[in-house]
Amino acid sequence: MASAAELLADLRARGWTIAVAESLTGGLVCAALVDVPGASVSLRGGVVSYATDLKGSLLGVDAELLVARGAVDPEVARQMAVGVRERLGADVGLATTGVAGPDPQDGQPPGTVHVAIATPLGVSVRSVRLPGDRAVVRAGAVDAVLALAREFMRHQG
Repeated sequence: MASAAELLADLRARGWTIAVAESLTGGLVCAALVDVPGASVSLRGGVVSYATDLKGSLLGVDAELLVARGAVDPEVARQMAVGVRERLGADVGLATTGVAGPDPQDGQPPGTVHVAIATPLGVSVRSVRLPGDRAVVRAGAVDAVLALAREFMRHQG
């Protein structure tokens, strides 16, 4: 995957490491990074927090936020990215949360996806609506978080 390779090249150039917090993607973001030869230079690891309570206990997402809004929320994505960055000791944290379908979750329709990046330079969150079945939505979420990360890294110097 070209964008994973490009992101890892950006990270290597800065001497930065990365960690990933995933929900609906279930490890696909880490897998995309690991597919790139030399990923071990930058990739610290990942946390698949598929269950809502794990987003709080493993990643530090605010429990009241999870009760009030559910796991499918842009602020949850932001807190996941910040939390995985801190807990895995990485310079960059990426996060994915959303609804792959076929059923709605937390009042959100399938295809609702929130992705985030947290770095020493700041945090950015992007929300997208992705049409398609589970596989298409999950693959689209991987593409969305990698694209967000590449754009953020390019624009932060």
